[in-house]
Amino acid sequence: MKSVISLAAVLAAGLVLTSGAIAQDKPKLAFVVNAASDFWKLAEAGVKKAQGELPDYELEFKYPAQGTAALQNALMDDLVAAGTDAIMISSADPKNSIDAFNRIAAQVPLFTTDSDAPDSDRIAYLGSSNTLAGVQAGEEMVKAMDGEEGKCMGFVGFLGADNAIERIAGFRQAIEGSNIELVDVRGDDVDFTRARTNVDDVLVANPEINCMVGFYSYNPPKIYEALQAAGKLGSITVVGFDEDPVTLGAVREGSFASTVVQQPFEWGYQGMKLMASYLEDADSVDLPDDGLIIVPTKVIDQSNVDEFEADLKAKING
Repeated sequence: MKSVISLAAVLAAGLVLTSGAIAQDKPKLAFVVNAASDFWKLAEAGVKKAQGELPDYELEFKYPAQGTAALQNALMDDLVAAGTDAIMISSADPKNSIDAFNRIAAQVPLFTTDSDAPDSDRIAYLGSSNTLAGVQAGEEMVKAMDGEEGKCMGFVGFLGADNAIERIAGFRQAIEGSNIELVDVRGDDVDFTRARTNVDDVLVANPEINCMVGFYSYNPPKIYEALQAAGKLGSITVVGFDEDPVTLGAVREGSFASTVVQQPFEWGYQGMKLMASYLEDADSVDLPDDGLIIVPTKVIDQSNVDEFEADLKAKING
């Protein structure tokens, strides 16, 4: 009897060990973001949906300790060392991360999202056209100002990031020839306290400013806070980016004209599926010649904000 029990125990232990090995052998895919922000919850929900459709893969969603290129790049090194098989990243500073990106790309397939690094060895970019999104924001500002002369101030996180540069350029393109001027853009390096202070300072030092645009997801909420504290909600025309609840609430109540939203849920979902397909058979993946897989942006205003927010909640709640 003891022999039978021992044999059963050995077989059971072997089954456990084998199952563990199988679990460990699953290819790992990682989605690395540029900073801790509510904006990324939708991308995380997209990754979660993809996990349900990719049971043979282990999907990870990673936030850096801080929104710096150095910590992001160190995180990618750690992921590769831990056996990650492919990475998609929204870089905080792609222009100054080329060497780091190329080092990673020499070891595992590397894709970008949100902010591209086209001069690196990344395989492809999946995300918004930041230039077209900026154009949409500029067009919304022209429409909202309705012929009134505009002196606008912009607010953004990383002034040197491609997504910021391209959005600002698109905005300037759209307002060209109108009587609206983008006077300046203030950066905050994804420091939320500084983001609020930037708006407060403009309200005091630049009384001529009568329109504002927030280019990163947390900028419009900080604009809202500052305008509310100064008693200027509704007296300054605001166009935002992304779908922070404060931003959507401001659009609903008419304090903001509109917001240009991206589809980070699709970045997470499509990004994981893309990397899995690439690992399985890279030659079968049909990538655009320019390496840009564009997920369209859209404008949210009072006419569609309720429908849009209901859809967001459904995606986040799975």
